[in-house]
Amino acid sequence: MLQIRDIIWGWLLIGCAAAIQVQITPSQGEISIGDSKFFLCEVVGDAKEIDWYAPSGEKILSTSTSDNLFVSRNDETTATLTIYHASGDSAGIYKCVAKNGDKEAQATVQVKIFQKITFQNAPSPQEFNEGEDADIVCDVFSSPPPNIIWKHKGSKIQPAKDVRYRIMSNGHLQIRGIKKIDEGNYDCEARVMARGEIDFRMMKVIVNVLPTIRARQSEVNATADISSTALLACDADGFPEPTVTWAHNNVVLETGDKYSLNEDGSELVIKDVKKVDEGDYTCIAKNKAGEKTEEVSLNVFVQPKITYFNNQTASEFDEQVTLTCEALGDPTPTISWSFGNRVFTEGEQASWTRPDKYESLDRNVVVRSHARVSSLTLKNIQFTYAGQYLCTASNSIGHDSQHMYLEVRYAPKILGAVTVYTWEGNPANISCEVDAHPGASVVWFRDGFQLPSPNTTNIKIYNTPTISYLEISPDSQNDFGSYNCTATNTMGTESKEFLLIQAEVPSSPEIQQVEPFSSTAVVEFDEPDSMGGVPIIKYRVQWRLPGKGWTGKEYDAEDDMMRITIVGLKPETTYEVKMSAINGKGEGESSLASTFKTEPVQYFTREPIAPKLEIMAQNGGKSLRINWIKQDDGGSPIKHYLVKYKAKHVSAWKPELRLPHGSEYILLSGLDWNTEYEVHVVAENQQGKSEPGIISFRTAMEPTTIPDAVDGGSGLGTGAIVGILIVVFFLLLVGVDVTCYFLNNCGLLMCIAVNFCGKAGPGAKSKDMEEGKAAFTKDESKEPIVEVRTEEEHTPNQEGRGPTEPNETTPLTEPEPAAADTTPMVVNLLPSTAANSVTESLSTAQSSPASESTTLTISTSSPTKAAPTKSSPKNSSHSNSLKADPQPNVGPLVDLSDTPKVAPSSIQTPLVLDAVSPPSANVDGPQSRCDSEKAPDSTQSKDLQVASQTKDAPSALCTDSTTPAQNDGKTVKEDNSTSETEVKNATGEVKTVPNEAPQANGNESKA
Repeated sequence: MLQIRDIIWGWLLIGCAAAIQVQITPSQGEISIGDSKFFLCEVVGDAKEIDWYAPSGEKILSTSTSDNLFVSRNDETTATLTIYHASGDSAGIYKCVAKNGDKEAQATVQVKIFQKITFQNAPSPQEFNEGEDADIVCDVFSSPPPNIIWKHKGSKIQPAKDVRYRIMSNGHLQIRGIKKIDEGNYDCEARVMARGEIDFRMMKVIVNVLPTIRARQSEVNATADISSTALLACDADGFPEPTVTWAHNNVVLETGDKYSLNEDGSELVIKDVKKVDEGDYTCIAKNKAGEKTEEVSLNVFVQPKITYFNNQTASEFDEQVTLTCEALGDPTPTISWSFGNRVFTEGEQASWTRPDKYESLDRNVVVRSHARVSSLTLKNIQFTYAGQYLCTASNSIGHDSQHMYLEVRYAPKILGAVTVYTWEGNPANISCEVDAHPGASVVWFRDGFQLPSPNTTNIKIYNTPTISYLEISPDSQNDFGSYNCTATNTMGTESKEFLLIQAEVPSSPEIQQVEPFSSTAVVEFDEPDSMGGVPIIKYRVQWRLPGKGWTGKEYDAEDDMMRITIVGLKPETTYEVKMSAINGKGEGESSLASTFKTEPVQYFTREPIAPKLEIMAQNGGKSLRINWIKQDDGGSPIKHYLVKYKAKHVSAWKPELRLPHGSEYILLSGLDWNTEYEVHVVAENQQGKSEPGIISFRTAMEPTTIPDAVDGGSGLGTGAIVGILIVVFFLLLVGVDVTCYFLNNCGLLMCIAVNFCGKAGPGAKSKDMEEGKAAFTKDESKEPIVEVRTEEEHTPNQEGRGPTEPNETTPLTEPEPAAADTTPMVVNLLPSTAANSVTESLSTAQSSPASESTTLTISTSSPTKAAPTKSSPKNSSHSNSLKADPQPNVGPLVDLSDTPKVAPSSIQTPLVLDAVSPPSANVDGPQSRCDSEKAPDSTQSKDLQVASQTKDAPSALCTDSTTPAQNDGKTVKEDNSTSETEVKNATGEVKTVPNEAPQANGNESKA
C-alpha cells in the first residue's frame, strides 16, 4: 500500500514540479464527548512548516496542551493533531497549513462532537409496595435524544394494549397498581437511529407485600397457680418475610424469665401463669411494606380450692347437725355433697341474691348454697348417718374435694344371720356382728349362763373389733338350739338370739329332660327343693343299661348349674339315668330314673360343641392345669383337641398345641408371674372345629422371700444334703467295684489284691501250675492270650507285603521263642498218656446279631510249657493250616471273645480238636482225643472262646470217650489231615499276647 502511495506522490512531484499539496486523514471526524481522537496531516512536496489551526483560528502550538489539543511533528512531511477527552467546545473546523517559502498549501477537517447513549440513573433493584403506582426510573442521555423502549420478560411493553403501563416523557415506566405478579427484571433500551447506536440496562423490580396476620386462637385459656404455661401464637405472611413481636399493655415483650419467643417470634410462651397475666396481647407483624397487628386474649382460670370445712359429732336421735364447706375458684365453683353412693346437690348454681335450696324427699337432708359457701344439714340423726361425707367444688377447669366426718354415737346394733346349720362332729361358727359407737363388749349366753362355761369343752369364742365368733363342735343333739349374743357400750345394750340347727342331706334333684346324642347326653335338672341347710358341693350322675350295673361320675356344683353332660355312650342304645346331690352332711336320695335312647351315628354330622373348661392350680405358681369336659361330639368322634393361649396384654398367640382325642387336660408351665392369660380349647371332628372353650386366669404374684422350713420337717441344710449325696455316690462306686472284682476280675479292688497282697482274683488260675511254670518265664504273672482273627479283618499291611503295624491286638510283651525254626503256630495240643482231657464246647450267641459266630472252649488238666511265637501276616494270609511243633507244648488259654456268654452247660456240645504233631509224638492214638471231662477244675483250666464269622466251619462232636463223635451225621476222621482241614476251615488268624492286653484292647476274661 505504501509503495503505491509513493509512486503516486512521485508522479505528482514530477507533474507539479515544485507545487505543495496537503491531505488530512481522516477527512472528517465525529467524536463522542469524553472520547479522544487524532488526525494526520500529510504534505506532498517540500514543506518546511506544517501547522494546525483551531476552529477559532488560533495556531495550535506543539507545546501547548490547552483545551485538550496536542500537535506533534512526526517527520518532514506529516504532523498529527490529537483531541483528548473531547467536549462540546472541541467541535469545529480544524486546518492544516504547509509552507515552504512563498509556497503554501492547506487542508481542513470538520470535527463534530456528539453525546453517546449514557444511562445516568437506572438503579437496580427498585422496590415498590403492592397496590401503589410504580415509577420505574431510567434516565438516559444522548445527542440526539434517544428513543426509549421498555421490555419485561423478553417482551416489549406496549402501553397502547395495557393501560396499566405508561412510558413517561422522561423515559420512565409507570405501572399503575403494581402487583406481585409484576415483579421481575425490566429492560430499559435506548436507541439513536442516526448513528445506529443502541444500549440497555436491566433493572430488577421488587414488589413488597404488606403483612397479613392471623391468630391461631383468638382466645387462649390457662389455669393459674399450677405452674402451667400458656402459648399464644399468630402466623404472619408477607414479602419480605415480616418480623413478629408481641406487646402487652403497650409494652414490647422480650425473652426472659417470664416470657419466651421462638426464632421467628410467632409463638409467645407465658411461664407460670398467674391471674394477673390475664388480658389482651398484641401480635405485631412488620416489613418494608408496612405493619399489621392482631389481638389475642388470655383468659386465666383458677381451679377450685376448698378453703374451709368442719367435722361434727352428734348422738343418735339428735335434732340436727350441719356440715359447712367453702371454696374459691374462677369461674365460681359449684359445691356438691355425697355420702357413699348418694349425692346431694342444689338445683341450680347459687346466685348472690337467692341461694338455691335442695331438700330430700324425707326432708331430713337439706343443702343450702350461697356464692362460694355450701352447707349440708342432717335432721333426726340416725346411726346410719355416721361416716365420711365428701364436699366437692367443681368448675369448668377442675375440681377439689375434702372429706368431712360425722361421728354419731349410738347403742349397739347386732347384725348377721340368725340361723346356722351344721351336724354332729362338724364345727360351726355363729357370727355376731356388732355395729356400735363407741365400741361394744360382746358376751355369749345359753340358757342364762355365760359361755364358755367351765364344763363345756366344745365351745370357743373369737373376737374381732366388730364381730364375735362362737365356734361350736356339736357332740350331741343337746348342742343344737338357741344362743344369745349381748353387746353393751356407753350408749346402751342390745341382745339377739341365734339358732344352731341340725343340717340334713339335700333332697333329690329333679331331672326335667335328657337330650341324647349319638355318644353323649345332656341332662337338664332342677336343684333340690331342700339343701339341708348347707350348700350343695357336688352332683352325682349315674347311668346304666337297663338291668345292668350303674356307672357314675361326680360333678362339682356351680352357681345356676342346670345342665350336665355325660359322655362315653353307645349310639342307638337305651339308658337309664338318675341323679343325687351331695352337701357337707352327705349324699341325698337319688332322683327317679329317667330313660332315654341315644341317637344313631348321623351320616350328616356336624361340628362338636365347645368343651367346658376349668382351672386347677399347680404348686409353684407359674404352672396351671386346664381341665376340660367333653360335650356333644356332633355325631362324629373327636379327632383331637387344639389348645392355644396367650397373655392378654400381647396380641400374638403361643404356638397351637394338638392333643389326642382322649386327652382331658393340659399342663401349662413356664408362665409369667402376675400375668392374666386367656386359653382357647377347640374340639375337632371329621366335620370341623367347635367353637372355642374360653377361660381366663391370672398367675400368682412373684414371691419375694423364701418361706422358712415347715415345722416338723427334716430341717436339713444344703450342706447336709450334699454330704448325703456324696456318701450315697461313694457307696454306689464301692458296690460296682466289688461286682467287677468277682465277675470280671477288674476294678480297684482287683488292682489292690494283685499289687499289694499278691493274690489273684476269684476263679483265676494259680501262678504256679501243677506241673511246670507259666508259659512266660520272664514274667510269671503274664499268661498268653489267644486271639483269633478272621480274614476279613486283614489290614492293608497284611495284604501288601509289609511289616504289620501295631494295633489293638499287637502283643505288649515279646515272648521268647522256643526254637529258631519254629513255624508260625499258636498252640499245639498233644494228647497225653496221663489222661489229658480236652473238652470243647460249641455255643451259639443267641442274643448277638452275628448268630453264625461260634465259641470254642478248650480245657486241659495237665498243661505243659508252651512256646509262644509271633504270627506272620504273610503266612497267616496265605496258609491257614497249623504246622506241628517239634516240641509239643501246651499253654494256658484265656478267653478273649467279645461274644455274649455261652449257653448253659446243659446245651453245650463237646467238640474234638485234632492237634497237629509229628508222627513220632502221636503215639497214644486217637482214643485219648475224645476224652471229655464232665466237670473241669476251674483253677486248672482256661476257656478259649473263638469267634468266627464262618457259618459252615466243620466241628467234630464228641459225646462220650468211647462213642464216636458225629458232626451232622458224619463220623469224624482221626487222622492228621482231618485235623488240618478243620483248622483251615476256621479261617482264623491267631496271635498270642500277654494277659494285660485285654485291658488295652477291650477283650476281658470271662469267668
